[in-house]
Amino acid sequence: MLEDRTPEASSLTAWPAAYPQGYAVVDVETTGLARDDRIISAAVYRLDAQGEVEDHWYTLVNPERDPGPVWIHGLTSDVLESAPLFQDVAEEFSARLDGRVLVAHNAVFDWQMIAREYARAEREAPVRQRLCTIALSKELALPLPNHKLESLAAHFGVVQQRAHHALDDARVLAEAFRPSLRAAAAGSVRLPLQECRPLTEWRDTAAPRIGQQAGGYGGYSGGYRPTSWRPSRKRPACPYPNPGRYEDGKRLKQGMRVAFSGDTSIERDLLEDRAVEAGLHVATSLSRLTSLLVTNDPDSGTSKVVKARQFGTPVVDEAAFGQLLRDVEPASEQ
Repeated sequence: MLEDRTPEASSLTAWPAAYPQGYAVVDVETTGLARDDRIISAAVYRLDAQGEVEDHWYTLVNPERDPGPVWIHGLTSDVLESAPLFQDVAEEFSARLDGRVLVAHNAVFDWQMIAREYARAEREAPVRQRLCTIALSKELALPLPNHKLESLAAHFGVVQQRAHHALDDARVLAEAFRPSLRAAAAGSVRLPLQECRPLTEWRDTAAPRIGQQAGGYGGYSGGYRPTSWRPSRKRPACPYPNPGRYEDGKRLKQGMRVAFSGDTSIERDLLEDRAVEAGLHVATSLSRLTSLLVTNDPDSGTSKVVKARQFGTPVVDEAAFGQLLRDVEPASEQ
C-alpha cells in the first residue's frame, strides 16, 4: 500500500494555478536504446490535475523486427507477432496523451521513442510538454540513493510487482508521482517541465524483421545491438581551461572535460553539441584529466568505464547529465 508522506490535496491552502490540468504517466518497453529501436509495449495512466488516477491503458506493439533483450522485458517474437502495429494503436495512444503533460522516468527517452514511432506512422503525438520524475525528485531534494525507479518507489512505499513490464512500471510511477506532485504543490515548487518537439519525418534504417535472426551481439543472436558507431566530427577547441573534476551535488563548470560511453536516448551528436554549447570540452577518450563520464550502463566493461573506475572519474547517467546542462557555471576569469 502506498504510504503518502505529503499533505492531502484538500489540506493544501491553494493549488498552484500554473500547474497543468492533467497528466499522462507513460512507460514504454523497447527493442533497445538506439534511434532505430522500436516500441514493443506501452502503458498510460491518466491522472487529473492533482495526481489522482482517472484510468489506465496498455497495449503490446508488433515492432516488425526482432524483440531485442527478451531477458529484460520478457516479450518474445511469438508473443509480439500477433500484436497490433504502432500505426494501428496510434489513435488510441493519442487519445490518452491529448492535452496532457507526459510524465515518465527519464522522460526524454520515452518521448524520443514515442516521437519516432509517430513519425514512422506519419502522424504527430499530441504532446507539447513532458515532466521527468528524476528531475522532479531532484527539485524536491528527495533523499534517494540513486535515480532508479525502484528507489523512487521505495521512498514512497510503492511496491513493484513486475519490473520492466510497461503497465506495472507506469502504475508504480503514477503512485510515486502523486505524492511528489503534492509535495511540489505544498512547497510552491516550479515543475521542471520541458518542451516536446515532435519529429516531422523519418527514414528507417534496415532492421531484422520480427522472427528473423541477425548478427550476434554479446552471445545473443537476435537484433539487439548497439549503434554507437558514427563518423568523427571535428569540433573547435574549448576556449576555457579545465577546472578539474566534477563534484557530486555541485554544478558543472565551463571547461570541464566530458566523455560519453555507450548508447544514449538522445542522438549522441545532439547531446555532444549541447555540451559544447554549454562551454564543456567533449573528449573522445578518457584520461586522468577527464572531469566526468556520462553513461547509461556504468556496469559495462567498455574501456572508458574501466578507466573511469581506475582513475576515480565521476560517472553520471544521461538523465542526470541533462539536468546538469541546465545550469553550467561560467568559467573563472583568467
